[in-house]
Amino acid sequence: MAGYRPWDQDHARFIVAGLASLEGATLPILHALQDEFGYVDPQAVPLIADALNLSRAEVHGTISFYHDFRTAPPPRRVVKLCRAEACQALGCEALVSGLARDHAIAVDDQSGSGEFAVETVYCLGNCALGPSALADGELIGRVDGDRLAQLCGLTGAHA
Repeated sequence: MAGYRPWDQDHARFIVAGLASLEGATLPILHALQDEFGYVDPQAVPLIADALNLSRAEVHGTISFYHDFRTAPPPRRVVKLCRAEACQALGCEALVSGLARDHAIAVDDQSGSGEFAVETVYCLGNCALGPSALADGELIGRVDGDRLAQLCGLTGAHA
């Protein structure tokens, strides 16, 4: 994905070493790795565990507990779809069903093609204009099935 450095074990080791002395260093290290590479490669687990005197299971548990950490390179585009109560009342669950029915796409499925992913978020702060989505930093209100398909690159129109 553009903007991220390819995984580099030596650079990851440098990042880990630079942050290991922080109190509660696990999360800052994981965030720094993801900011640099776009994901936390499984090869980072033993680096972090050794640097922080933790078990590999503890590091893996932290990565898997927080849904924002990825363990594989991110897709080219991520569309975040609000599924909080206000957006539910305005039809977001119909959008989720439509993606599954019309395009065989499961929201929050991390096993996709790598081109795009649709992820659940709970509130984008655009409740009056729901259902809402966030794509490439742009907040979009009143999303319907056609607009969601455009955001995902499933139609010829550009987002």
